[in-house]
Amino acid sequence: MLPYAEWEMPLRFVFQQDNDPKHTSRLVQEWFQENNVQVLQWPAQSPDLNPIENLWEEVERQIRTMTFPNKQTLIDKINEVWTNMPIVIIQNLISSMPRRCQKVIANNGYPINY
Repeated sequence: MLPYAEWEMPLRFVFQQDNDPKHTSRLVQEWFQENNVQVLQWPAQSPDLNPIENLWEEVERQIRTMTFPNKQTLIDKINEVWTNMPIVIIQNLISSMPRRCQKVIANNGYPINY
């Protein structure tokens, strides 16, 4: 991560992560400090602020009742659903982000109903 970030964003960058426990261990935090990596403060495991989680949920919703004879057929269907995701769903997720952020802030970083 660091060589890429220094090459592609040489002036300054802030690292964002999902705060999974393995990403917030003391060892990882020390590495960030030692390498002068600024980490964005972010609520732990916050699908409310991660629209990709909502897209994956939509994919799952579309294939949940289907059965697949093998792994490759499942992968192909996932790719098909993902590729054909209606743009309106993506636009709605993007436009919902300011409201989501406001609700998470109002809820002190805790999960919200979204």
